[in-house]
Amino acid sequence: MGKNILTCAVSAGALIVMLAGAPAFAQAADPAPATPQDAPAPEAQDEAGAADDIVVTGFRGSLNKAVELKRESISFRDSIVAEDIGKFPEANVADSLQRIPGVILSRDGASNEGQRISIRGLGSDFTVTTINGAPVRTTSAQNVGSSSRDFNYDVFPSELFGRVDVYKSPLANLEEGGIGGVIDLQTPRPFDNNERVIRYTAQANYNTQSKEWRPRGSLLLSDTWGNFGALFGVAYAKNVNQRSGFQSTGGGTSGYNSSALGSRPYHVPPGTTLPANTSGPFNFELNLDSPLANLGGLTRSQVENGYLPRFYRIYASNTERERLGFVGSLQYKSDRFEASIDGIFSELTDQTDEFTFGVPVRNSRTVAGTTSAPGTGTNSGLIPLDVHLDEYNNLYGTFGNSSILTESFYRDTKTKFKYGIVRASYAVTDTMKLSAQANLSESKAVYSENRIVSNIYGITTTFDPTGNVTYPTISSPVDFTNTANYRSPSLGFAINDELDKEKTARAVLDWTPIDSGDQLLSLKLGGSYVSTTKRVQRQDGSSIASTRAIPQGGTFATNPTGVFANMDPFVQFGELANGGNSGYPSQFATFSRDFVMNVLDANGANRAAIPALNQAFSAEEIVKSAFFETSFKFPIAGHPLRVNWGVRFSDTRTLIDNYQTGPGGVGFVPAKREGGYQNFLPSANLTFDITPKFVLRASAGQTITRGSLATIAAGTRVPNIFNPAVTVGNPDLRPQLASTYDAALEWYFAPGGLLSAGVFQKNIVDRPFSVVERVPFGTLGIPSNLFNCASLGAGACPPALGGSTIDPNFLFDRTITVNQSELKLKGLELAYQQNFTFLPKPFDGLGITSSFTLIDQQGDDFVLRNGDRISMQGVPDYAYSVTAFYEKGPLSIRGSYNYRAKTGQNSQNTGNDQVPYLAPQGFLDGTISYKLNDLFELRIDALNITNENVYFYYENPTQPDGNGQSRRDNSYFNGTTISFGIRGRF
Repeated sequence: MGKNILTCAVSAGALIVMLAGAPAFAQAADPAPATPQDAPAPEAQDEAGAADDIVVTGFRGSLNKAVELKRESISFRDSIVAEDIGKFPEANVADSLQRIPGVILSRDGASNEGQRISIRGLGSDFTVTTINGAPVRTTSAQNVGSSSRDFNYDVFPSELFGRVDVYKSPLANLEEGGIGGVIDLQTPRPFDNNERVIRYTAQANYNTQSKEWRPRGSLLLSDTWGNFGALFGVAYAKNVNQRSGFQSTGGGTSGYNSSALGSRPYHVPPGTTLPANTSGPFNFELNLDSPLANLGGLTRSQVENGYLPRFYRIYASNTERERLGFVGSLQYKSDRFEASIDGIFSELTDQTDEFTFGVPVRNSRTVAGTTSAPGTGTNSGLIPLDVHLDEYNNLYGTFGNSSILTESFYRDTKTKFKYGIVRASYAVTDTMKLSAQANLSESKAVYSENRIVSNIYGITTTFDPTGNVTYPTISSPVDFTNTANYRSPSLGFAINDELDKEKTARAVLDWTPIDSGDQLLSLKLGGSYVSTTKRVQRQDGSSIASTRAIPQGGTFATNPTGVFANMDPFVQFGELANGGNSGYPSQFATFSRDFVMNVLDANGANRAAIPALNQAFSAEEIVKSAFFETSFKFPIAGHPLRVNWGVRFSDTRTLIDNYQTGPGGVGFVPAKREGGYQNFLPSANLTFDITPKFVLRASAGQTITRGSLATIAAGTRVPNIFNPAVTVGNPDLRPQLASTYDAALEWYFAPGGLLSAGVFQKNIVDRPFSVVERVPFGTLGIPSNLFNCASLGAGACPPALGGSTIDPNFLFDRTITVNQSELKLKGLELAYQQNFTFLPKPFDGLGITSSFTLIDQQGDDFVLRNGDRISMQGVPDYAYSVTAFYEKGPLSIRGSYNYRAKTGQNSQNTGNDQVPYLAPQGFLDGTISYKLNDLFELRIDALNITNENVYFYYENPTQPDGNGQSRRDNSYFNGTTISFGIRGRF
């Protein structure tokens, strides 16, 4: 179906463009990444096109500048331009970027802010982010320790930047590494404005779910004195967001599939009996032979084949975020020489109190009427007491012999980012310019995850999602707020450190021997050096914390009954919203942050622990590149043709220090590994003015994306303590290589007006492919305390070994990533922008900017157990953005709606034939401002106005449509964040 839609859309786009005609825009070839001083400022024009009547400012002015930059570029480049120095259009840079065709934003639900960017559906690790042309890395929130190449935009206040350029086609002078594209963030400098500027904002943030107020403000000072200028800016913000909903932690399966042999996709000889834990995505049991069993009119086979989630539990969190940022610039500028020193500092802190509560179906082997832990005794398994099946074969109702598992989870994250760059350019002659820059940046992120797990065993519970799947009923005759009902406390403490350091240098010689207006020839020769160091470390202080003294005497380990005297009979941050369902547990007993962080000294215990050598590593990646570009312009039948052609050579060397399993599979020993590769990456871009208003644009080239350093450099990583699985690094992993093709037709029908249709294709080879082996735990050389024994499945930690030591013969999945797969992407991009100045007053202040992207992916099928293949896109089929605005006199109103279709998450079948998807998402944001004068402007900003329900779901292609919507995971509401305040300029 995607191909048919794509064909129709291309035809429609071509028809729209072919119906138009037009006058001309002056243009200049500028294929290089344009920093504010490099790109000539577009001449300000009024609404009717005259140059000297009314200067267009505000949001409309920034859109007009962005269109001019796009028009002037040879390559496929889109820009977001600040309305004025220190006045970025949106509160978050990432939120602005989602207006660009093909750019898709992922939001951090804990803050409602944009966090990562993907371009044309490819994940954020396919995008290279640079600041002033220098590559940077930073991470935040719960990504710390993942060692990915993601760039988290929420680390920075938007007030630190003046412009953002998005390059979707390769250029030889751009840093390689972004198959999706390159995003260049540009900091403001004094000569961006040749007069003194003092700009401020003062706001208050409010979240509708937390019902908390927090401050936000910024101040920017800029001035020039002759050839010298200085700029300094500071921005500060706090907000408190609350989210709540439901988790299943991994889809669902039937009791039959859970205990059937050989249902997981492993190659085993016919008749081979697999251990219980290999029989499905998770293991559970139903006790249908109990005299208490009541199938409620269902047959035994129906109940056995009914689907249950891995967990049915509620989720709630409260996150307090604080961000402080500084930007500074010292600049010298004369006719021939220009130099600057620019710097950024940003610190982002998140403090999250998180609670989960519900029935662990995967730990269903409890003994009815006792306080015994899962897996003990002889009367085990969930007993159906009053059960039902919905239309999608989901089993729900009342079960005996179940248990409750609850977590009090305290997460703390801090990211400090420091960046400095020295830049200089010198016009050797009127036609030759030499420019150079050197950069240092450091991102240091720390993430602690500290929790207490508590249990209630052998009880009757009712689970019913039919009324509200996000706020389901979870009830029991047992009082959830009575701390005396809880048993078996356990700790899961850890702290993660991730350090990124970048050292870069770049020099470029530009020579333009011919520039006569109609004809141009320019040559660019340059080179760059990029050294990236990443260090990752994880420390688990659970064992040390269990020896901490508690007020009731003894320690956490020796006095488990006394531990629960420190439990409060309520959720720490207040009663939870229930979505209108009184059966959703709004209160239950939890441990306090003070008990975890102070009494048990969680992070002190973590820091005292020996680092987990199996997943600690340090890796330096050194990339030396050289590039050559030539750009030329000449008329064809009186119409300008602009061409850029170039080639980039890069030499990549990776130096790895990690730890490998010691002799005999015991312990770890330091290891050094080296890897490397070289790439020649050609690129060509052209732009042809068919008429003065119609522009044809085309591009072809090759580029790469390097693999995650965790995939390359780590020893033996534990992705999830609840699963019997590990991953190992592969230093020989090559980068993915893409051949890319773009073509577009653009109609610049009015000042600030644009209608365009484009197509693109990316053929990606050397895609990472996960190879899974089944190996005994004893061969991994890692300790049992890295896992939660009770969650690994029956027989993992037998009583004969004490119940907390994993059987050396228990089978684990060991995954290594190799270069094997291929992927093809093709798509369509449409964009439309217009100021409706032709409307009668007062409607002439209306305008719109919009985009639509359609993507078709081939090469990542989901294989069912019967051998059938389902085409699963790891990118959304389509995404669109619409921003409508009104600017008239002092009043400005803007609303943006951004939507993306469902997105496949994993093409690996875990044995239950369920395809995981991120559900479709649509976010509505808005801004209203009223300018009293230059000094005071009243402003209201709102994020997630409709309080979008964000969730994953699992769809079984062999079952009726809609089954996936009933099998949800991580289904949350994050509330609306509103900012009230003033801003102005002196």
